[in-house]
Amino acid sequence: MPHLTTEYSANLDHVAIRPLLHALNAALIASGQFEALDIKSRALRLDDYLVGEADGGHAFVHVRLDLLSGRSDSVKQALSAALLQVLDTQVAAPAGVALQRCVEVRDIHRASYAKSCA
Repeated sequence: MPHLTTEYSANLDHVAIRPLLHALNAALIASGQFEALDIKSRALRLDDYLVGEADGGHAFVHVRLDLLSGRSDSVKQALSAALLQVLDTQVAAPAGVALQRCVEVRDIHRASYAKSCA
């Protein structure tokens, strides 16, 4: 734990996704909340997307951080801010494109989460 999912619109193909995932993981490790090997990150390129009603001229990147429940709102806010700072420095808008960067932190019900390691 945690699970980090980055979804991004296909018109952000210029973004170096692997370095972005490394930077996001580094921010989580620097928070002191997680051990490096506990972080599972992935990125999903979205070919079919729509921002508002326009078919072009808009892009987005959305990071969702799923955590076991129990952390305070202030810890979650700090994690969200740290991840957004990474997005702000690593993901630039293509020329003529409006870009939205956002982070969402969600709790996973601790009692029902199951994990197996081999």
